[in-house]
Amino acid sequence: MKLYYYPGACSMAPHIVLNEAKLKFDLDQVDLAAKRTAAGEDYAAVNPKGYVPALKLDDGTVLTESGVICSYIADLRPRRGLAPKPRTPERYKLMEWMNFIASEIHKSLGAFFAFKQVMTPEWREAQLGYLGRRFDYLERALGSQQHLMGEFGIADAYLFTVLNWTHFHQIDVSRWPNIKAYMARIAARPSVKKAMKAEGLGK
Repeated sequence: MKLYYYPGACSMAPHIVLNEAKLKFDLDQVDLAAKRTAAGEDYAAVNPKGYVPALKLDDGTVLTESGVICSYIADLRPRRGLAPKPRTPERYKLMEWMNFIASEIHKSLGAFFAFKQVMTPEWREAQLGYLGRRFDYLERALGSQQHLMGEFGIADAYLFTVLNWTHFHQIDVSRWPNIKAYMARIAARPSVKKAMKAEGLGK
């Protein structure tokens, strides 16, 4: 398998999950502007959507979208417990979390990247207000839990990855102590440290 990634992007979520699953895989960094990979591939041919991640399987099949890739990896190694069994209430609860992270947290924080060049103080304030309401919900949902769903799983890999963007955008999360503690806790996992180091983001 080969994971196409960009340092710190949402592709870090499947990178973490691959580490947790202890699967063998190659990494290929994507130049998102040039649409070329470090190995010399035309990334537009790999993923016509133009963004990361993409996971190329050994048979040449390409999967895209962080949540889908993470779910696929988890199902390859069910004994690792990274996702509940299919067709169980817990699996649908996981899907609920993955959709919330993708549509409400990922897209809200991602907008700070997408509109950086045209962002006004008023736009930033309005976006922070919207994001803050999502963080309020997340703060309550986390409570004193160590992870989103009992043990560490793919939702934690995805949520940590996008929450980590608050550092890039100087968004202070100190008013949400459960979120702040959660981020520090996930960052300390060996799989996360390994992924961040491989992407040039950590020691």
